[in-house]
Amino acid sequence: MFEDPDRGNRQIETEIYYPSTVAGEDTPGATGEYPVIVFGHGFVMVWSAYANLWEEFVPRGFIMAFPRTEGNAFSTDHQKFGWDLQFLVTAMQQEGNDPASMLYQLVASETALMGHSMGGGAAFLAADSLVTNGNTNLKTLVGLAPAESSSNGVSSIASATQITLPSLILSGVQDGVTPPADHHIPMYNNLASDCKTIIHVTGGAHCYFANSNAACDFGESTSSNGISITRQEQHQVTFDFVNLWLDYTLKADCNDFTVFNDSLAVSPRINFDQVCNGPMSFESSETATICQGDIYTFPDGTTGSTATTHISALISTGGCDSLVETTLDVINSYNITESASICQGSTYTFPDGTTSSAATTYTSNLTSVNGCDSIIETTLDVVNSYNITESASICQGGTYTF
Repeated sequence: MFEDPDRGNRQIETEIYYPSTVAGEDTPGATGEYPVIVFGHGFVMVWSAYANLWEEFVPRGFIMAFPRTEGNAFSTDHQKFGWDLQFLVTAMQQEGNDPASMLYQLVASETALMGHSMGGGAAFLAADSLVTNGNTNLKTLVGLAPAESSSNGVSSIASATQITLPSLILSGVQDGVTPPADHHIPMYNNLASDCKTIIHVTGGAHCYFANSNAACDFGESTSSNGISITRQEQHQVTFDFVNLWLDYTLKADCNDFTVFNDSLAVSPRINFDQVCNGPMSFESSETATICQGDIYTFPDGTTGSTATTHISALISTGGCDSLVETTLDVINSYNITESASICQGSTYTFPDGTTSSAATTYTSNLTSVNGCDSIIETTLDVVNSYNITESASICQGGTYTF
């Protein structure tokens, strides 16, 4: 159970599925970090209707989070649901950094927003807010028959104008619940992304992106006509394209992006529209420090010994351009001069632990707390002891002070 402190500690019950070596609840996660998919359910649909999705995506190395909020037919608020999805994008990252969480050290930074029907529209609302506020974890938006969400004055179609992320929409051509011309296509057209695709599944339905669900199936039976493929066939179309898209956008696999586009061109199961300026570059930033006089090797093999910002242009294992910005800081070595004195016959301990009882100039070579050289030159002086003989006299009955 999550709580959003910015909304009066609103409770967001969430089902989370993650890769593990052992089946069951609260079992240890499989070693590694996995990109996150935050998924929004359809109107009055439950998360369990999407078992087909988590059973497909999680074994392929993804974590899926399903908020269970806004499932009441009489009080559903699309805007609040969008805020829940938005909140979970950040909350899942916090779980990955929390030693007390089952997800500790399992959560990669790369995140997708995905949703079906109402949840797809709410995902647009969430993506709008996250992009506008500069969130860097969100890498892609995927809508499965996304519905225009217009409660409380918001609009998924309007939100699309602010979304610059790589985006994918899947639309059943025979969808009568959210007719493509009124929902999916206007969202696609308004997307500000320079890489966006809409796939029109031939003979496809609205509810067939999920498993059978009474509420959705009833709505479909009263509105959709001409559905000519099975639910399983629509699932397979979805997996064939979304798997490639997720590997591309969340795992930097441009080879899969090539296969994705090839499949678009030759598949007899779909039609599509696309605007895409080629594979995207994956950017990351890092900081590094060296000591004065040392040499640093940047990811592209270039070396440097002075403070600078360097961009390494690489190719990822998946064939994508990868730009790594490294900010290099140089820490100065410390040269300190000091003096000390001891009395004749005493022993002095220098900063490096060496001792001496004679006058000398000594250099201690140390390592500072930041790992750099620290050189301390100590001039030791020995002060002689004094032996003085004197005589004094007092009158009988007087007192002498030595």
